[in-house]
Order: sequence, then structure tokens, then C-alpha cells
Amino acid sequence: MERKRRSASYYIVLVLLIITVVFLYNRYQGRNFNKFNLMEFNLHTSDFSRDNSVKYSNKASYKIQSNTPNDAMYVQTIEVTPNTAYKVSCMVKTEDVKAQKGILTAGAHISIADTVEKSDSIVGTNDWQKMELLFNSKNRTSVNIGFRLGGYEDDCTGTVWFSDFKIESGLADTSSNWEFACFNFEELDVTVGQNKERINLKMTTSDVNDMRQNMARFKNTCQTLSNQQISIEYDTFLMKEPIKTLSYDKEHGYYVAPEDIKDVIKPYLEEKEYDYIFVAVRMGDLMHTQVTQSSEWAGLGGMDYLGIGYSNIRLPNDSANYVYKYDAAVNTFPEEVFIHEFLHTLERNMGENGYEVPDLHAYEKYGYTQDKVDGQRKWLQDYMRGTIQDARGSYIGLNSQIYQIKPVHPSDFEFSRDLKEFDEPKNIIEELKLMFYKIGNNVKNIELIKEGNAR
Repeated sequence: MERKRRSASYYIVLVLLIITVVFLYNRYQGRNFNKFNLMEFNLHTSDFSRDNSVKYSNKASYKIQSNTPNDAMYVQTIEVTPNTAYKVSCMVKTEDVKAQKGILTAGAHISIADTVEKSDSIVGTNDWQKMELLFNSKNRTSVNIGFRLGGYEDDCTGTVWFSDFKIESGLADTSSNWEFACFNFEELDVTVGQNKERINLKMTTSDVNDMRQNMARFKNTCQTLSNQQISIEYDTFLMKEPIKTLSYDKEHGYYVAPEDIKDVIKPYLEEKEYDYIFVAVRMGDLMHTQVTQSSEWAGLGGMDYLGIGYSNIRLPNDSANYVYKYDAAVNTFPEEVFIHEFLHTLERNMGENGYEVPDLHAYEKYGYTQDKVDGQRKWLQDYMRGTIQDARGSYIGLNSQIYQIKPVHPSDFEFSRDLKEFDEPKNIIEELKLMFYKIGNNVKNIELIKEGNAR
């Protein structure tokens, strides 16, 4: 009888031990983020957890819940090969996601931490959908991939679930042939300023013809100025749907950000892979009534939409203005603003790929002048050919290789390779191995304060 009592006690203890182990394991699973670190702009504000009840596949999803505005993300460092195309994807579900300031780039998205490289953002309440980030590694050997609720310039509230992470490497197109899209918006119809002033401006038939002629000139002139180092193909589109919103910053005033028109141009970008986007719109009156004289720009470049270079071309008030018209006595270089804004993207690409390049606006420093009729043609030619002579007698400007570094497109992944970097443990043995690996390498799930200049 005493042996039976000991046997019963043994099984009771065993059952309790199993229950305890299962409880601890489930608790561990709820906070097991594998190789991800946790990053918040406002510490101890968002709740990070593994959710076994809301999930896309058989693995618990990665959940971020921000009841107070915050910029929060799961981050994993991935080793990459320089100058290689990569695609990061995941499944994402959102609930009541809102951007605090209403900045259109904020929401649930994939990003490269401490950069502005990102996927499209999702706000509101949405069921599971696929999200992708395409990027070129440039001269980097590692990147910090973030699955984020927030934004580079804004914080968010709400809940997001991420699942089924994947990263692939592809084969980038290294030809020097670039595809351009020029979207000519026929109408601007916006409400701006504290007084909610309505601005309604329209292109004329002459304006549209000017834009089309200048794209033709842009193609030929780019090829000539670069000494045939780049070739250009292009499409122009007349957009009947008005621009309804504008973005604003103190330096440039009002402008058309990619997010202001992305829903309108997205079908065109899905139909064909473009390497650069021009958006032409009449907003000269808005320039004079709403912003300071220092913000009177004809073109605004250096932006990008999902890794594709992007510029504004601002039409003046008077459609008879010669700024975009060819006239041998007044303006022989009407396509100059198109070339100038495109070169801002190549200028930035040079720096991001580890090359030195002169400031595109510093023509006077190197002895060049602005011609009243022919603009900065000579400066732009030498800039594109890399034949600017510096004080030491060296030739500087764009490196010819920069013409071969173009945006990453879905077609680059026709024969992709899955890197398995985000693969999760398949069983308890693999989980234990990963746990000991993390302990041994001092890789812990920690909360980091982002550097002040990273926002």
C-alpha cells in the first residue's frame, strides 16, 4: 500500500511538473522574438508579444500594440552583398492604426531602420495582406530590417500583427537604359493654410504640349550630355483626376509628395516598371500666395517613391512663360529642369554607393556660369561625363557606373534565392539551439533608443 501511495505521489508531481513546464513554455513563447530585437522611440510605450490566437499560419504572429503614439518595430540585422537586389516580404494585419500627425508615410510597414527606405504603409483596420520592400544594398554589407508601426516622421497608435517573414536576393538590371514616366496632372484642386483657402489651377493644352516636347528633348539631351553613357525611354500620361492634397515643409513650401498621388499613379507603375517619375502640375499661383519667395522652385527632386526616383515639375502662372518653351533668342534649354532634378537622384545615389561627387548646385565654385539663354548646359554636361576639373586638376563628377545602378523591380526576382534569414525554429530542439546561441552571443531582445538624427 505504501508503494502505491508513493507511485500516486510520483504521478501527481509529474503532472504538476508537466503543467509547470507547459505554462513556462507558453509564457516563454509569448515573449520569444527569436533573432529580433525590439526598438521604440518612446521607451516602455508599446507592447510587443507573440500572438498565438491571431496568426496567419501555424506560427504565432509578432504583435505590436501602441495605445499611446509611438514608433516601434521588430528589428533584425541581415548580412547582405553590396550592389545586390533584395526583397523582404511578410503578411500583415492591422487594427485601428492611426498616424498621430496624419503624415501619409506613417503606419504599418517594412523599413530599413535609420533610413527612409520603406514599403508602402497601411493604416486603419485591414485583414491579412502581403507587404513587400524592394531595395538595393548599395555599398552596405549589412542592413537592419524593421517591421514597424510608426514612421520616420510620425508616431502611430493601433495594433499590427506581422507573420511569415522572408528575404530573397535577386539579380539587378545593370543596363544603362532607364524608363521614365511623366505624369501631367491637368488640375490641382486643394485646400491649404490655416484659413482653408481653396486653390484650383489647371494646365492648358499648351502646357501639356510643352511637357511632352520637353520629355522628348530630355531623352535626347541626357544621352548627348552623358556622352551616350545613359539611354532614355519614356511615357507621358495626362491625368484627368485632380490632385486633392499637397504636402508641406518649411524649406520648400507646398509640393506634391508621392503619397499625395500614389493611389492615382499606382496602376501605371504596376503595369510597367519605371526607373524614374516626373509629376508636372501648375501650382505657380499657390507658390506666390502661400509660401515665401525662398521657396520659389521650378523643380523639386531628390525624393523617391518605393525606391523609384521622383521629382516635381512646377508650371508657372502664365502658360506663355518661356521657362519650358524653346526659343533661340530666349531659352534654348527648356528641358534643363528635368535633367537637373533627375541628377539630384544620381547625386544622392553616388553618395549612398560610396562615391564622392560635387554638389549639383556648386557650379560657380568650379568656374561655371549661368547662361541667360543656354542655362547650365556646360556644367550639366561635365557633371554627367565626370569631366569637371577641381583645384588639384583632377576630374570629378558622376562615375559612369552610377548609370547602371537603378531601382529594384519585381522582375529582378524571377530567379531569386531565399536566404532563410527569418526562418523560425521548427521544433523544440531547434528552439533550444537558438536560445543557447542567443545567450552565447549575447543577443538579447532589448529596447533601444534611436539616435536623435534617425527621425
